[in-house]
Amino acid sequence: MRVLLVDDHPLFRAALAATVERVGYTASIEQCETIADLRARLDADPAATLVLLDLNLPDSTGIAGLLAIKARYPDLPVAIVSATDDGETVQTAQACGAAGFVSKAAGIDDLSAAIAALLAGESWFAGAPGETRDTLTPTQARILDGVHRGLMNKQIAWELGLSEATVKYHLTGLFRKLGVQTRAQLLALARDRSGSA
Repeated sequence: MRVLLVDDHPLFRAALAATVERVGYTASIEQCETIADLRARLDADPAATLVLLDLNLPDSTGIAGLLAIKARYPDLPVAIVSATDDGETVQTAQACGAAGFVSKAAGIDDLSAAIAALLAGESWFAGAPGETRDTLTPTQARILDGVHRGLMNKQIAWELGLSEATVKYHLTGLFRKLGVQTRAQLLALARDRSGSA
């Protein structure tokens, strides 16, 4: 697993790298300051799991960097991590092929949940127009099913082929989306849902 972080702020890149490591994946993490640096690394080795891209870089502003990368590497998952997080920007990024959009204002739990989902091959557009709190990613749905069946995090992780830390981050995302604060509340909600299904 190879993750490329593209941001011209060294402290933010370091924080992103630490979050990727914390999520529990074994990943090679490479840090780039510019689109040119990213292109050089991808030209040397195009195999990558995910690119986390800031919208404002020394050699690219706005959606141009995403467009340049998607034009050259159309199948490469690229998620935007930016302080410019208004609805129009998020919608534009999604329309231009971004795999996800994470605000730099997101808390560590939300950032971790987003990275876990993106590394699992899912999209992440938290707060994007049209998103409802009940829209679960496929992994979140499988974890909710595990909670409903009374499985512990370790058992869910084994069943889904994830690390236990990744399951915890997905649970955080579930709590936020479903408006609950405890596993007991999540379990009660899961039972209500299965009863009404």
